[in-house]
Amino acid sequence: MKRKVFTKYLVLILIFAGSTQAQETLRLEQAVQLALENNFDIRLTKNDVEQAKNNLNRANAGMLPVVTGNFSTNNTISNTKQTLSSGVLQERNGARNSNLAYGPVLNWQVFDGFEMFARYERLKELEQLGEANLKLTVQNTLTDVINNYYDLVSQQQQVKALNEALNISQLRLRNSNNRYKIGKAAKLEVLAASVDLNTDTTNLLRQLDVYRSTKIRLNELLARGISTEFKVSDTIIIGNNLLLADLQSSASQLNPSLQSALINRRIAEINLKQVKASRYPSININSGYNFNKSTSELGFARTSTGRGLNYGLSASINLFNGYLQKRNEKNASLEIDKSKLQYDKLNQNIISQLTSLYQTYRTNLELVKLEQENLAVAKQNMDITLEKFRIGSVAPLEFREAQRNYINANARFTNSQFEAKLAEISLLQLSGKLNLE
Repeated sequence: MKRKVFTKYLVLILIFAGSTQAQETLRLEQAVQLALENNFDIRLTKNDVEQAKNNLNRANAGMLPVVTGNFSTNNTISNTKQTLSSGVLQERNGARNSNLAYGPVLNWQVFDGFEMFARYERLKELEQLGEANLKLTVQNTLTDVINNYYDLVSQQQQVKALNEALNISQLRLRNSNNRYKIGKAAKLEVLAASVDLNTDTTNLLRQLDVYRSTKIRLNELLARGISTEFKVSDTIIIGNNLLLADLQSSASQLNPSLQSALINRRIAEINLKQVKASRYPSININSGYNFNKSTSELGFARTSTGRGLNYGLSASINLFNGYLQKRNEKNASLEIDKSKLQYDKLNQNIISQLTSLYQTYRTNLELVKLEQENLAVAKQNMDITLEKFRIGSVAPLEFREAQRNYINANARFTNSQFEAKLAEISLLQLSGKLNLE
């Protein structure tokens, strides 16, 4: 049995060593930079922004004239009979006729009730909406990257604590076996030590599995090889200088979701301008230069050519369309009201989240201090109990309880750090101030 337990322990040590040794340390700054350069969501959103920029031009708003080049040719072969006014009969089989026309044509809508200007304003707002969506995507991606990174830091600390507990359990099993051999311990003590060692081994294996899965997720966010091996830093630094009033003020100006809601409200107002444009007349200028040539093998004119400039002006106005204009304007006004309500709802929701998260953040800061003190006490108790165990002056159950208290205190301290950091990151994200400082 001792040999089987030792073999399991050796395999576990090799797994743990392979997951932590000879690996490049990935700093948080490097992870963020890789995400900004490679993350697929960010790259896709950047593509949308470029499209919005390309769409922002006066031609797309309908402000510029349209010039086309036209060309047409028609040919016929027919059997023709003609009786002239003089009574003379003309007849020909297979008579060929052709008509050729070509030239440039200009069409320019010079007035459409100011709708073209409203369309141009809308294109500007759509470009800004694309920029706001890019900021939102970047913020969300950075949040995921930073959360996953500190999750790995937390798990890495738990792996170290569990490995330390495993070392202690291995020491306990060896000690119990030695005591059993010289007759100072019962077989039951050896079996209990073996069971606890297996329990600690299982806990470490499960923690290593979660650790590796989180590394895969972070590699996915960084858009690099899923199996890329790395390790992270071993500390979680928590900022403790956040103020709720500053966060709320910053959110009203920098939060990308609020910025998008403001832009959508302006787009709704512009849409009303476009709808009202239908009340005004539409005026178009058209012009062109044409060349015509026609030939006929039968008739008065065998060949005819012509070229020249043509130009004109057309105007139209909607006089009645079944009250659709009034309905469309009413709907556009309702969209403006709707966009205002959506902004107010989102603003209130963000303030609510900030207030709640800030309370959680302050509570977690206090918990970090408390759990740090608890860990120090549990560590001291573990060290004293271990020394007593070495000299055989403490019961195995008491030793195991001290070991379990130390493991739990370490886990609580690590989790409190991670939870405090998550709250801090969420506050910075909502306020639009998420960065690496």
